[in-house]
Amino acid sequence: MIVTTGDKTSPHIRERARKMAEMFGHRFVERQKYTLPALRNRYGDDEFLVYRNKDVRYMKLGVTELIYHPSMAYVRVKRLLAGEGDTMITASRAQPGDAVLDCTAGLGSDALVFSHAVGEAGRVTALESQQALFTLLHEGLLLYESSIEAVNEAMRRIEVKQADHLEWLRGLPDRAVDVVYFDPMFREPVKESASIDPLRALAHPGAVLPEAVREACRVARKTVVMKELRGSGEFARLGFERIVHTGTKLAYGVIDIAGNNVAN
Repeated sequence: MIVTTGDKTSPHIRERARKMAEMFGHRFVERQKYTLPALRNRYGDDEFLVYRNKDVRYMKLGVTELIYHPSMAYVRVKRLLAGEGDTMITASRAQPGDAVLDCTAGLGSDALVFSHAVGEAGRVTALESQQALFTLLHEGLLLYESSIEAVNEAMRRIEVKQADHLEWLRGLPDRAVDVVYFDPMFREPVKESASIDPLRALAHPGAVLPEAVREACRVARKTVVMKELRGSGEFARLGFERIVHTGTKLAYGVIDIAGNNVAN
């Protein structure tokens, strides 16, 4: 992957790009008015992370382009700030001070909502196995500036790790976190969600394994939660018996850990 900048990127952002490239073992290239196709031809790499003054974007030339943005998480945090509820937070029973493990971070929207909900005393660890998504998320959470300080603070608190979630879960002791969360790529894409297509091109395509859910049940103190489409067979396949519906086509499957059961 080539790390570069926009044509008029500030020295501060340029230095951040250089340091990140060194940190993660990517090639940093000064833009110097070159087009991205010209850089591809020169260095033989068609993947780019481009830093601009107000955003960070990933590009695979001719394949996909993805920019970091908190997306609907921004709206959901605004609703929480206004005293409204959030179905994911209600389903997981996450509270201030809780530790949350997001096993399939993607662009971190759900991790951001969890981070706001658990607050400064809590902890959110977001795992992303795919290098391109991990790098974009890591940098986006550090650099993106929203107009709401609570959103910015929640983004900065998230700890992002590049890791396979099953291996990570296996390495954790029993009851290490309060909530374990899965949001895999849906087996059946939502046709109306064209904005997800660039993410789908980069995200790990594999389904959640039963062993990962068993490990999650060992690691969690409160709940194991998975987001899927309403009526998805994945809930039954993986042992999620309590289903919490949203007002959309989505639902959350919940496993309540023994000793922390609640009524359906």
